[in-house]
Amino acid sequence: MKYLKDLIARYPDLASVEKDIESAYTVLEEAYSRGAKLLVGGNGGSAGDSEHIVGELMKTFEKKRPIPADVVARMEALDAERGALLGKEIQGALTAISITGHTALTTAVGNDVRPEFGFAQQVYGYGREGDVLLAISTSGNSENLINAAIVAKAKGMKVVLLSGKTGGELKKMADVSIVVPEDVTYRIQERHLPIYHVICMELEDRFF
Repeated sequence: MKYLKDLIARYPDLASVEKDIESAYTVLEEAYSRGAKLLVGGNGGSAGDSEHIVGELMKTFEKKRPIPADVVARMEALDAERGALLGKEIQGALTAISITGHTALTTAVGNDVRPEFGFAQQVYGYGREGDVLLAISTSGNSENLINAAIVAKAKGMKVVLLSGKTGGELKKMADVSIVVPEDVTYRIQERHLPIYHVICMELEDRFF
């Protein structure tokens, strides 16, 4: 993992989780190789990180991602001018869905069922065997993510945790846990960003 070595050089304290980052990448690489997808969620600043990750995976991050020529040809057959433009501008994607949004759905679950089941409901609806749930929780004890992880494991999904402190309850449930060596929330979040950037770059390098 060429980008990971650079990460450790810039953030030496993350050497303690280097192997865990590699393992998380492997889980995602294997899932995407099978045509599976990523569901990602968190609360507060980690909700922002979830959306950020989706943005890096669903479009070009650092490399060009041309879409297949046969797809371009089919679009051009439908509309020559628009199809050609779409074929030029649309970028290859690694399927990822943030479960932090979808306001109508999450508020309906919160109002009609229980607020802490909003993520779990989405994992149940979107998740399929072989998919991956990336749970971002600085404490590892976010109740809505614990519920989501239970559903994910029941559906045959892998769970990857990005956390800090001790990793909390979620560490016990995750297939792979990246628990950064920080105890203060904002410092944990400061380490999460370069970690997920590296994972996204490694995935982009592998598939495009």
